[in-house]
Amino acid sequence: MPAIDLSTDSDDIAAAARLLQRGELVAFPTETVYGLGGDATDGRAVAAIFAAKGRPRFNPLISHLADADAAAEFAVFDERARAVAARFWPGPLTLVLPRRADCRIALLAGAGLDTVALRVPAHPAAHALLAATGRPIAAPSANRSGRISPTTAAHVRAELGERIAAIVDGGPCRIGLESTVLDLSAKRPILLRPGGLPIETLEATIGPIDRPEIHAADAPRSPGMLASHYAPSLPLRLDAATALPGEAVLAFGASPPSGFVEIAWLSRSGDLAEAAANLFAALRALDRPEFSAIAVMPIPEHGLGAAINDRLRRAAAPRS
Repeated sequence: MPAIDLSTDSDDIAAAARLLQRGELVAFPTETVYGLGGDATDGRAVAAIFAAKGRPRFNPLISHLADADAAAEFAVFDERARAVAARFWPGPLTLVLPRRADCRIALLAGAGLDTVALRVPAHPAAHALLAATGRPIAAPSANRSGRISPTTAAHVRAELGERIAAIVDGGPCRIGLESTVLDLSAKRPILLRPGGLPIETLEATIGPIDRPEIHAADAPRSPGMLASHYAPSLPLRLDAATALPGEAVLAFGASPPSGFVEIAWLSRSGDLAEAAANLFAALRALDRPEFSAIAVMPIPEHGLGAAINDRLRRAAAPRS
């Protein structure tokens, strides 16, 4: 049965909350990307998220909370965690923290680890839904596992429209990249996934953050750590300086080289925030069988550019 279309008005938010409380799955907007939500305290609902996405169960989920006080009911916050939560929540930051002994988030949501991944989203519809539901909502991106993340309700319907109960349409996502994931479960903070909050901004608050080389892991501690992820159907070629036959191009900054069959602009002015917001929608727009591949012009490796390049490298990685 196709997913019900819901708006962000109060009656529809209340209807979405009732579905979640009954163990159903509801897609909803955040400032980063659309999430596929289920009651994080209900193991059956969490299992349904993995089934709907075709997601490996060793790949943990982020649980969304209404505020930092609610998050503190499920994880152990040290001084660093309290500082970054006060500074950056609500917002595009996920914290990986030690799981409290009395944590009610289903173990499956954390892939059986001794940590939980928590976020307080900034989107008003997401906040209203969390408040109405009264429970943490586990919510990976609302797409099939490994595919391009959704930044509009139409993207969600194309990916999961027959697999979930409802879609809350809040318009295009403002940031367009998933949250930054910061692991504070050990002595030294570790960047697990670059995202919508630049790591340089975090370091200005808590000091140096380790940036390990992140590859596929048998037991990843965060979403977005698999080597192949965010992938279109077509091959993706990075740092393109010339066109190959039949290619379309994701263009950034200066005019692209001639010879591409079609151009989708990330940002004509070289604005990284604009490029981030356009990335997933542009990839979807070019993922068509009449092209041989998608080429991507070089993106600077700083600020939001680090997160954009992370997504592009994973999208271009060999696929299983």
